[in-house]
Amino acid sequence: MQTSVVKFGGTSVGTTQKIQVIAEKLVSRKRQGESLVVVVSAMGKRTDELVGMAKAITPNPDKREMDMLLSTGEQVTIALMTMAIKSLGVKAISMTGAQARILTDTTHSKARIHNIDHENIQSHLKNDHIVVVAGFQGVTENGDITTLGRGGSDTTAVSLAAVLGANCEIYTDVDGVYTIDPRKYPKAKKLTTISYDEMLEMASLGAGVIDARAIEMGHKYKVPITIAHNTMAIAGTLIKEVSPEMEKKAVTGMSLNENIIMVSVSQLPFNSTTVAEVFKEISRHNIIVDMISLTPPIGGNVSIAFTIDSDDLNELKTVLGALKEKNPTCAFSFNEELVMLSVVGVGMVSQSGVASKVFNIFAENNIHFYQVTTSEISISYTVHRDDFSLAVEKIAEAFDL
Repeated sequence: MQTSVVKFGGTSVGTTQKIQVIAEKLVSRKRQGESLVVVVSAMGKRTDELVGMAKAITPNPDKREMDMLLSTGEQVTIALMTMAIKSLGVKAISMTGAQARILTDTTHSKARIHNIDHENIQSHLKNDHIVVVAGFQGVTENGDITTLGRGGSDTTAVSLAAVLGANCEIYTDVDGVYTIDPRKYPKAKKLTTISYDEMLEMASLGAGVIDARAIEMGHKYKVPITIAHNTMAIAGTLIKEVSPEMEKKAVTGMSLNENIIMVSVSQLPFNSTTVAEVFKEISRHNIIVDMISLTPPIGGNVSIAFTIDSDDLNELKTVLGALKEKNPTCAFSFNEELVMLSVVGVGMVSQSGVASKVFNIFAENNIHFYQVTTSEISISYTVHRDDFSLAVEKIAEAFDL
C-alpha cells in the first residue's frame, strides 16, 4: 500500500470548519486504499498568540519553556483533526513529536532532527489508522520537548517521508512554487517542476513556501516533494532532481527576503583571532549569518558587515555587547531598511552574464545596492526598501520571470 505524508500549514487548518473539510478529503483518499500520515501546524495565528502571551510575562522568555508553550499549538490541531477523521468512520490516532519519537538535539527553539524511531507510526499504519503527527516539534533523549524553528512542520513532514519511504505533499495557501512570490509580483509564473538545488537555494534566501531544511532532507533522501494548494484540487509544483530542460534557462526564479538586518562592526582590531572570535560567538548563539564583507585594514582596524535574520537581533546584541567589553574601540550600527533579492537558476552553471545583466538594470534605474554574494546557482543583492518594487519588476522583466 502506497504511503503518503501530507502536511497542512496553519492557515489551512485555521478553523474547525477547515479542519473538517480536510478530514473529508483525507478519508476519501484512505477509502481508496492509501496509507496516510498527516502532519499539521498550529491553527492560524496560534503560535503568534502564544508568543505574545510569553512576551507579556517577560521580554526574554526562557527558551526551554517557550518550546513547552509553543508545542501546545500543534497538539490542539492534531487532536481536532483526529476527532474529525474519526467522526467520519475512519480509524485515526494523534501523536505529538515525542510520541512519534522524533528525536532532536538540545537546541531549544532551533532544534535539528537526529533520528526518527518510526516503529510506533508503522504499527498504527498497519492497523489501518490515519496517523496525525504534530509538526514543528520533537524531543531530546532526556525527554525535553523541543521545537524546530520557523518552517519546522515542513521539516517534520519530509523527515517522516524519508524514514517511511513515502512521497511528501506540502499543502499551503498557494498553489505551487512561483518564479517570484506572487504576493510581491502578481505577474509571476507558476513552475510545474523545480530542482532540489534551486528550491533549496530559493528557500534559504527567503522564499517562504517551504523550509530550507525540508528541501535539504528531501534532496539527501530523494523524497519526491509536491507543493500544492490546500484544496488538494489543483496541480502543484514537483521538486525533483535536475533535468536537462531546467538548465536551458539561466534564471529559474527570484527569492525576496524582507526580514533581514545589515549589521556593521567598525574599528575592530585586525587580527585573525579577533575576527574568528566574533563569528565563533555568533555561531555559538545559533545565529545564521549571511552576506559577509570585510574592509581592508586601516590603522590596524577593520570593519565587518553582515546580514542576519531580524528575529535574531536581540540575541546578536548580547554577543556584540560582550565583544565591546573585550574591544572598547569597536562600534556597531544596524540597517533595518534593506531587503535581499536573489536570482536563482541551475542554468547559471553553464551560462554567463547574469550578474552583468542585473548590474546594468541597477545602473539604468538608479537602484543602489549594498552587498553582493554569489553561489554556483545564485546571486544575491541587498537594496533599499524604497527600491524594492522597482528592482523586482525590472529583474523579472529582464529574465522573463
